[in-house]
Amino acid sequence: MSDQNITPNPTAQDVPLAGSERAAAAGIQATHGPVDPSRRIEVTVILRRQEPLTEMPAEPMSSAELAARHGASTSDLGLATETFTRLGAEVLDADAASRRLRLAGTVEQLSRIFGTSLEEVTSSGPHGQDITHRHRTGGLQVPAALDGIVTAVLGLDDRPQARAQFHAIPLAAAGTSYTPPELARIYNFPAGADGTGQSVAIIELGGGFDQTDLDAYFAGLGMTGPTVTAVGVDGAANQPGQDPAGADGEVLLDIEVIGALAPAADILVYFAPNTDAGFLDAIINASHAASTPAAISISWGQNEDDWTPQARTAFDQALADASALGVTVTAAAGDNGSADAATDGKDHADFPASSPRALACGGTRLNADIVTGTISSETVWNDGPNSATGGGYSDSFPVPAWQRGLPAHARHRKPAPKPSPRAHGRGVPDVSGVADPQTGYRVRVDGKDMVIGGTSAVAPLWAALIALFAQSTGRRFGQIQPLLYSRTTGFHDVTTGNNGTYHAATGWDPCTGLGSPDGTALLAAINSGL
Repeated sequence: MSDQNITPNPTAQDVPLAGSERAAAAGIQATHGPVDPSRRIEVTVILRRQEPLTEMPAEPMSSAELAARHGASTSDLGLATETFTRLGAEVLDADAASRRLRLAGTVEQLSRIFGTSLEEVTSSGPHGQDITHRHRTGGLQVPAALDGIVTAVLGLDDRPQARAQFHAIPLAAAGTSYTPPELARIYNFPAGADGTGQSVAIIELGGGFDQTDLDAYFAGLGMTGPTVTAVGVDGAANQPGQDPAGADGEVLLDIEVIGALAPAADILVYFAPNTDAGFLDAIINASHAASTPAAISISWGQNEDDWTPQARTAFDQALADASALGVTVTAAAGDNGSADAATDGKDHADFPASSPRALACGGTRLNADIVTGTISSETVWNDGPNSATGGGYSDSFPVPAWQRGLPAHARHRKPAPKPSPRAHGRGVPDVSGVADPQTGYRVRVDGKDMVIGGTSAVAPLWAALIALFAQSTGRRFGQIQPLLYSRTTGFHDVTTGNNGTYHAATGWDPCTGLGSPDGTALLAAINSGL
């Protein structure tokens, strides 16, 4: 790697940007030299809040209220716009509510402004394919006038940031599989609720859908499908047929699960580049939409250590904004067991599921009667280290108030020759649902019927259930975890199995959380607490 850590032309007016240090990408296969300095690129800059947003409001805030109290101040936004413009960047967008600037400029201009150098490399992407992308290491600088005002600069390095948390198998290879309506019966989703008046957003970092697939799938279920709208973010778009064995499977799974469980809800699919900036911008655009969604479903993630601290903070704050606006964000807890596919011999939680602002969704293996809906067994999903539910404890986020008093960390550890863990942080997951591909979801992808599992299926399942709760109660829930953790009914407690290090137990555990839903009982429990 040639001179990546050299900061080009730093000035006395530049200061380090805390949390921006970036390690080299994993599995670099080749380096191709410096990125063309004349290439035009775009980055996302996040500014500080006027007031901290530490406690969620009792009732959802309006976008105007959020902007006025917790957005960027007029003076900060103005100073940042003036400073970056003077230094040669083009300000494409400046939004006080999301505290976000979208900047454009040449590689030379933006590298100089942020004190870094960019090389072009080919590395192994999160799904195993080699990807050529911009790459940086080390930290960033910001103009001294913006010290403490700028909190994150994302998108200079555009390596793939996340992986889709799903596992697909041919329909004929599945031992047991379920349609979403069958799961609605098994999990006792509220009768009479269909998502009317609600919208659900889905975040996708690749792939696409074709309406003919959706029409065929819902017709096969004997139902009218939902209205589905594709929304492009940062130049990305709905591109079906590009990756039938990969991202297309994620997209169709998410839409078909939500559409079958909440068919009258509007579904908006936000397509963004698989970068830290694209991922964040999609979440922000979805949560700040003119029509506030009841839920946002996220089936993409990566272990916490593969994010820069500035990115984790920016995402956590964006999820806090979503919660304040009344949006519940459901996030897949990972598909690679307690290690989350890391190779350092340690356990890792998956992010953004590990943010306390996300409803983290773990996975089970389910055997049930599709006619009566009776569950004969439900255990932790674990087919091996690369096909098992994520779960464990965050190294980045402390224990939230609603998880205090849960069983101690060591109680759920299996005997192993590992060092004693530190005091644990936020526990993952919060809730669960069927995820084992051997007892997975019957879906249609690019003209083929198949079975898909993974915690990526659980996030849309819970997003649909949240939409039904919103319809049934006439309210949006935002950060619903405090309400869920205070209930004693409404869950199928999963007490058998492990995800590697951690074992299931009575009550909450770091494999399946509080358990899988009994939707009608949970709605009654929620109503009793409103």
